[in-house]
Amino acid sequence: MLQRFLDPAVLASISGLDLVAKTVVDGFIAGLHRSPDFGFSQEFAEYRAYTPGDDLRHVDWNVFARTERAYLKRYRGETNTMLTLLLDASASMGYTSHSITKMDYARFLAASLCHLAGQQRDAAGLIVFDDEIREYIRPSGRQGQLSRLLHALNSAEPRARTNFSKPFFHFQQFLHNRGIVVVISDLYEPPESVIKTVLPLRFRGNELILFHILDPEEIAPALGEPVILVDMETDDSIEVSPEYARTEYKSRMDRHVQEMRKQAQAAGADYFLLPTNRPLDEALREYLTIRQGRL
Repeated sequence: MLQRFLDPAVLASISGLDLVAKTVVDGFIAGLHRSPDFGFSQEFAEYRAYTPGDDLRHVDWNVFARTERAYLKRYRGETNTMLTLLLDASASMGYTSHSITKMDYARFLAASLCHLAGQQRDAAGLIVFDDEIREYIRPSGRQGQLSRLLHALNSAEPRARTNFSKPFFHFQQFLHNRGIVVVISDLYEPPESVIKTVLPLRFRGNELILFHILDPEEIAPALGEPVILVDMETDDSIEVSPEYARTEYKSRMDRHVQEMRKQAQAAGADYFLLPTNRPLDEALREYLTIRQGRL
């Protein structure tokens, strides 16, 4: 069956962040052909026989094909994972060259991960930051948590400048249990500065995932004539020629991405680049498939 991925423009047209999240999660789950099991924290424990009413997504169809008997995979540790999202809401996240801003794409990603955590009965929390902590929701798996998280994501607006040190220092003050920390940002900081700031979280036994959100024009700008570019956080401006954009700028951006990936991996963190024109269900499927292959 041909999988039809969700264009980000389609997501932007959906009314309601909760529906966006459900659409994305349902979309990438539908494409997990090798196994219907998905997510961050599940660890295989044993099989049990299928009984009427069980969720068919958890049937091991490979076993069924060999034995014509339906068995479900059971997992341990499904309820003791704490997922904390750190969402960059600095002014640069408001940029777009097409139908969706980096902020909206980051919102959709964060909402989808919260929805997925809820399905797995994991505790989820959120820090929204720029140069200050704008929102903090303590990780919880209690009823109503998803609504609280989605409301906070809906309210997040890009402003001010990025300051990674504040949210990570704040987070460490409340960190009592190990879990998974997801950073969603355009990472417009020197890679060594970002990694130095987040590395203490790894020392405490957390898993760390960096989702690097960039507009396709930031990765490979297509200029037809010289333009004045204005920094959305500092208001500094520079004149850029098409030749500079194709050569020097492109080379610098490639080095920045490569160095961010290299330093993140050296620090034991996951790094995943997400251009805002990439279907989000496809991207999540690729990332979670890679992740499951390492568990």
